[in-house]
Amino acid sequence: MTPVMTQKLLQSKFPEMETTIFTVMSALAREHNAINLGQGFPDFSCDPQLLDGVEKAMRGDQNQYPPMTGIPELRNKISAKIQDLYGKYYSSDDEITVTAGATQAILTVVLATVRPGEEVVVIEPVYDSYLPAIHLAGGKAISVKMIPQRNTLGLVAKYVLPWDDLAKAINPKTRLIMINSPHNPTGMVWESEDLERLADLVRPTNALICSDEVYEHMVFDNEHHQSISRHPELCQRSFVISSFGKTFHVTGWKVGYVAAPKELMAEFRKVHQFNVFTVNTPMQYGLATYLNYPNAYKELPAFYQEKRDFFKAGLIDTRFSLLPSKGTYFQCVDYSNLRIPEAKFNEVDFCQWLTKEIKVAAIPVSAFYSSATNSNVIRFCYAKKEETLKTALNRLRTIAS
Repeated sequence: MTPVMTQKLLQSKFPEMETTIFTVMSALAREHNAINLGQGFPDFSCDPQLLDGVEKAMRGDQNQYPPMTGIPELRNKISAKIQDLYGKYYSSDDEITVTAGATQAILTVVLATVRPGEEVVVIEPVYDSYLPAIHLAGGKAISVKMIPQRNTLGLVAKYVLPWDDLAKAINPKTRLIMINSPHNPTGMVWESEDLERLADLVRPTNALICSDEVYEHMVFDNEHHQSISRHPELCQRSFVISSFGKTFHVTGWKVGYVAAPKELMAEFRKVHQFNVFTVNTPMQYGLATYLNYPNAYKELPAFYQEKRDFFKAGLIDTRFSLLPSKGTYFQCVDYSNLRIPEAKFNEVDFCQWLTKEIKVAAIPVSAFYSSATNSNVIRFCYAKKEETLKTALNRLRTIAS
């Protein structure tokens, strides 16, 4: 069959979509032997105790299908963790489901709740799976943009939530609102006051909320993560998503979970069972055992704050302008002030140049927008070994001092 005939047989659902920027930049980093501070994954190992739990489960013949919702042992531990941290009880039987990572959870929430033509509000810059999920469900994405506040030099100093635009976007036609805190890519975190403002906006509507909280254990400077689960009103209309891969340095395991009220979870599970059905059995048992050690996640803020501060200190005497990183393991910088011709590039071109010539890969923040934009802001991932960060900083100083 000729390529032309094949094209006639299949009409693409995403005719204008290309490979994700994360895949592109990671491939470019490998090609040019660059340090990959682009894609968000650690280059260090997880706790050996976690691996021991998985191995014990494998050798104990826990290798067949688990329950569709996840093994009871893990769901019980998730329920206890949420109640301990946020004071909200979710029934492990009816209100928690283990997922194949957060991305699957996000897609399943959208497919379970959004019908063709219904409106879904997203806040840009937005994680790249949100808009395709809405498209697959036939929904209509209503994008509102965070406000990049600039300093006296005209450089981006921080991003703030666009409350006026959100108030205009959220209306009786809104089916779902997708929020993300701590926020990828900006490192911004929602405060308790933000949850109150969101509650005011949704109260007159029937809108549901998808709260992406995969970096919940990476909030710094003695602040606390303001989970939707903390808010007695908002949690009644929300799906809360988290990720063991992000929390325990095992992104390749692709294991996460969703917590939601019983009625919402029932609809989620209807789609989940025909999406992935269930999730890797021995990993679930390993994680359930590992959650007997709550310090495994309670120590994470200090662990990543140390990396943030090390990376920040290495850049502070350069001409990169650093934005706040209050959460996640990402540091955004404005490169406009660099004294090199390449500082006039757009973000994509600059990241490609940085990878090829300086041998450090980053991600353009413009990749998190649905339409063309350029603020000269790029994102580095500092979830790396100290020696990796040292080498990257030495390379970055050659252009930025």
